[in-house]
Amino acid sequence: MAILERRGTGAVAHLHMNAPERLNALSDEMIAALQSEFDELRETSSVRAIVISGAGKAFCAGHDLKQMTAGRQNADGGKAYFKDLFDRCAHMMQSIRALPQPVIAQVHGIATAAGCQMVASCDLAVAAHGTRFGVNGVNIGLFCSTPMVALSRNIPRKQAFEMLTTGEFIETERAEALGLINRAVDPEQLERETFKMAEKIADKLGAAVKIGKSAFYEQMDMPLAGAYEFTGNVMVENMLYRDTEEGIAAFLEKRPPNWTQD
Repeated sequence: MAILERRGTGAVAHLHMNAPERLNALSDEMIAALQSEFDELRETSSVRAIVISGAGKAFCAGHDLKQMTAGRQNADGGKAYFKDLFDRCAHMMQSIRALPQPVIAQVHGIATAAGCQMVASCDLAVAAHGTRFGVNGVNIGLFCSTPMVALSRNIPRKQAFEMLTTGEFIETERAEALGLINRAVDPEQLERETFKMAEKIADKLGAAVKIGKSAFYEQMDMPLAGAYEFTGNVMVENMLYRDTEEGIAAFLEKRPPNWTQD
């Protein structure tokens, strides 16, 4: 049984974490499997949206604490292993942002520590009512410093700091209000609503979404004037696409566009 299953064909790729007995923990094996899929999907232009979900009763419970405990037995007390682990995990999380396709987290049960980091790292998130989110490492003496990076870029800083220092969970309604997830839905509608969003995105011109996703993140780190200059140039580039010309013509002529690119 594969620890990570890639399901679906066509324009939406579905990555399903399949280690329910470990609450889909981000073990060495899970990180490697996710990274491998991200590397492949980055070069797959026919895929225009990606969904990440988890098997069993949880989306993801964070790092595999049993593996981390074993790593501590090394001669250096685990220093080299821990550095390598967090570097690999950080690279995997950043790969989500670097993908040309929007990535949607389909979340249920719990998303804790690095699992919450994954939700925050995804471009979009849909969660089932009753899902709990937390960066709870402080409860065991390990401050969630790397999950903090993604979390603090998703929600207001005081709320992020409260979660990090109290180790308390927030529920779906609070997560939606803070902007950690896009919407909360009934559990039986979770997959349907997530894929509805994915399919809506996949129906758009892939080249336009690709350039837009990249520009979205780049402009956020720029001063206002620089952001407008940068995005103006992006729109010029986008306007020169043959398929954009066709999309505008189709809109004016009140017909579906006949796009030729993925």
